[in-house]
Amino acid sequence: MLWADRIASEIRDTCKPRDGATFLIRDEKTLSGRVHVGSMRGVAIHGLVSEVLTEYGVANEFRYELNDFDDFDTVPGYLDQEKFREHLGKPLYAVPSPEAGFKNFAEYFGAEFTDVHKRAGFIPTYYRATELYRSGKMDPLIRTALEKAAEVRRIYKEVSGSTKANGWLPVTVVCEKCGKLRTTRTSDFDGDTVAYVCDQNPDDTMSCGHTGRAAPWKGNAKLHWKVDWAAKWVAQGVDIEGGGKDHSTKGGSRDVANHICREIFGQEPPFDIPYEFFLVGGKKMSSSKGRGSSAKDMCDLFPPEVFRLALIGKDIREQIDVDPQGESVPRLYDWYDELAEGVREGKSDDYSRLFALCELPENRAALTAPWQMRFREVAFIVQMAHLSVTEEAARVKGSALTEDEERALTERAQYAKFWLTMYAPEEFKYELQQEMPDVELTDVQKKALATLAEFLQAAKRTGEELHLRLHELKTEIPIQPKELFQAIYRVFLNRDSGPKAGWFLAGLPQDMVIARLKEAVA
Repeated sequence: MLWADRIASEIRDTCKPRDGATFLIRDEKTLSGRVHVGSMRGVAIHGLVSEVLTEYGVANEFRYELNDFDDFDTVPGYLDQEKFREHLGKPLYAVPSPEAGFKNFAEYFGAEFTDVHKRAGFIPTYYRATELYRSGKMDPLIRTALEKAAEVRRIYKEVSGSTKANGWLPVTVVCEKCGKLRTTRTSDFDGDTVAYVCDQNPDDTMSCGHTGRAAPWKGNAKLHWKVDWAAKWVAQGVDIEGGGKDHSTKGGSRDVANHICREIFGQEPPFDIPYEFFLVGGKKMSSSKGRGSSAKDMCDLFPPEVFRLALIGKDIREQIDVDPQGESVPRLYDWYDELAEGVREGKSDDYSRLFALCELPENRAALTAPWQMRFREVAFIVQMAHLSVTEEAARVKGSALTEDEERALTERAQYAKFWLTMYAPEEFKYELQQEMPDVELTDVQKKALATLAEFLQAAKRTGEELHLRLHELKTEIPIQPKELFQAIYRVFLNRDSGPKAGWFLAGLPQDMVIARLKEAVA
């Protein structure tokens, strides 16, 4: 059973919605810069569970928080450091947008991230953290947390080993003088206000030294995040919310939030879905480090169905690792094509189920699995100006392409060109040499190429015929396979590797191939 069906079935069979009618599924992301693609795994997991529950006839809502109320703690490397350094410590909603047309920093990066959601087919109900706090829904929970601050400190100590000083309160307030959140320290809750001093100076964030009292209601203050997490569950009646494995360890953030939810707020925490990381080239990097790591960068590499496969194809207990600058991009397309082939063959199993879930929800009723030329072959052909990708695809398929197949091929060719331009490693980039390159060949390589030229002179040859003849040459000459193919690639591409040689040569003008082979052995 696919992981999404397994989890949705468990929820349907063992859980009841808090409101008695509709399961509330929640996830969130702090919008402190370009969002790393790893955050899309949470979107996809919660979104797909929502989709499958809907299939089962189980009422649910997927709600997503665009967190604009955390503090601005680091200026991303791709932004003007001098321009934004003065805003360090402010709530994200108070930091200006990097570009005109957006209300603030969080709205700017939130727009990019939610566009990726939409393109991947996950469309939750959005809200902002500021909306939740300013509405007053968090106020009763802030009061409870302040009144039970000693118990909150005990939970931190017992569950995670984190010791908080006597008098520590689980809120920070927005400084009335400098507008910063990160720099304030609170104490002495009197039932209406908390005392605070703006004297914390973490990293490059400078405090103003102001002291005063503030009413921590209606968005003037924010709970510390583990308390904040639990309070949001209660304030909204969240039934289902998972998190990455870094939050889900014993003594980790989820463990602390679970205890706070039960012991401070008196409610059971939501159904948990712990999941593994989405890595980029083996690293859980931030979006400010490394081209290709943001959600938008990764989404731009794939059509929606293949991007969804990257996000949902592996079990949630397995890591996902996609490197835009390596083999994993063509391999992901190959995986999708293998799933499609199974569907065309009429298979009905977990793989056909996965293929269906890769489609956007609105397209599943009329699900098709058109034949497609492999991505790496398309990536080669689009670099050969003399070749038509449509004609070559029809040749490989063995018949004319259908309208759906042509549409899919055109789209794949566009993605292949983008990948080649932006990320592809050198071994995927080919340039047909207009003149004979300066290469050295052994006598046995020359003999093989001369025999191949004679074969081509006798008649027009297909890719399949050339493929078979090349394999015959290995024993007829004899010559090692590596030596034979290396000679061909050097003569035509000035490199040691390339595409399937038989079909490559068949796609070139035959007179040109014969002439080049003769020149190579002269």
